[in-house]
Amino acid sequence: MPAYEYTCKDCGKEFTVFLSFKEFDIKPKINCPHCQSDNTVKKITTFFAKTSKKS
Repeated sequence: MPAYEYTCKDCGKEFTVFLSFKEFDIKPKINCPHCQSDNTVKKITTFFAKTSKKS
């Protein structure tokens, strides 16, 4: 399950949310676990995938 990183604009805390691709596609309101605000923004993150198949 992918991890998405968010920052709360009200309290400034950063937190991680685990959502399936399907859950993320419906664009749920993400509440800050620290102050319960829904004034959150998704951080831009990078990822990579390692496969066993040689290119």
